[in-house]
Amino acid sequence: MTDIENREDCERLVRAFYGRALEDPIIGFLFTDVARLDLEAHVPEITSFWETVLLGVPSYRGGAFRPHAALHMKVPLRRAHFDRWLVLWRETVDSLFAGERASMAKAHAERVATAFHSRLTASEPPSGGLTITRRGP
Repeated sequence: MTDIENREDCERLVRAFYGRALEDPIIGFLFTDVARLDLEAHVPEITSFWETVLLGVPSYRGGAFRPHAALHMKVPLRRAHFDRWLVLWRETVDSLFAGERASMAKAHAERVATAFHSRLTASEPPSGGLTITRRGP
């Protein structure tokens, strides 16, 4: 196997990942039923994201967090959703590529999953118990 070398490799990875994710019994519904993902519109954008991260080509101009925040408002994204996403991502990377950039793809996905989950749940009240607020000066 070779490493991720160009945009075509990034697109190959993205398409292979979504081929798995859309059919996954744990997270597939998030893409198909909740987000109603238009794969052909999404692939170039997410390919640009990974091209920027892995190859240093500044082709991604979007904000990756906002769509996930909107999705979280519809269906709460739990740590288990991100964990499953990571399993599928790692398996897809490992099935297609080997090398420094392949390792970077897995490491960056881990950082993204952790950061997104933290940001999405940071403002949520703890489960159970009471939330205490203070009024006045």
